[in-house]
Formats: sequence, structure tokens, C-alpha cells
Amino acid sequence: MGTGCECSGKDGLKLIFACSGAADVGELSDRAARKMTADGTGKMFCMAGIGGKVDFILETTRSADKVLALDGCPMDCVKRSLENAGFAEFATLRVTDCGFEKGKTDVNEDAVAEIAEKAAELLG
Repeated sequence: MGTGCECSGKDGLKLIFACSGAADVGELSDRAARKMTADGTGKMFCMAGIGGKVDFILETTRSADKVLALDGCPMDCVKRSLENAGFAEFATLRVTDCGFEKGKTDVNEDAVAEIAEKAAELLG
């Protein structure tokens, strides 16, 4: 298994780091990031690798043209993890700021599409 990255397109490398927490809004963040990857909007990248300070993940993130932190709730775990790893310049989107409520959100295709669309706007 290689560590090469095939996620840069003509517009440059756009990485998406998503909450994949236990709450419904974490699932929504995760599924939106996966949809964006499937759609070619950006590339979902390994949030655990940021926390674990895996060299390849950190180096690739530093070389990205755009980075998005897609958090589920106000705990902002993704944003804080990126900051703790030394990253300061990245876009952020919090699912609960988009009208979804933690513990009361039906994670369905419409909700996933809505978050993916809002997040895509931030990646440009």
C-alpha cells in the first residue's frame, strides 16, 4: 500500500477533514465529506492522522491549496485538532450552524447534500 496522494486536480489540492464522531451531526459531517470526495469537490483526508501527527498526512496538508474543517457541533474537534497540529489557515463549517441539531438530526441524503453544497462553496 503506497502513501502517494492522487487527490490534486487542475485547481490544486483541496483537503476535507470531517468530524466522524458518534453524534448524528458527526455522521452528517462524515457523509458530506465522502460525498464531496465522490463528486470531485475535494479529497476527504485522515483526521486521525492529524491527531497522530503522521508525517505524510501533515506534509500533504501543508502542501494543500485549500483545507476545510467540517465539524459537527460547537466542540469543534476538527478545527481544534488542526490548530493543535500547527495549522492556522483553513476554512471551517459547523453542521449545527446550518440549522441541524445535535441528537435530533435525521441523517438522510437531502441533509448530506445540503452540507456538501455549503462546504463546497467554502472550498471554491
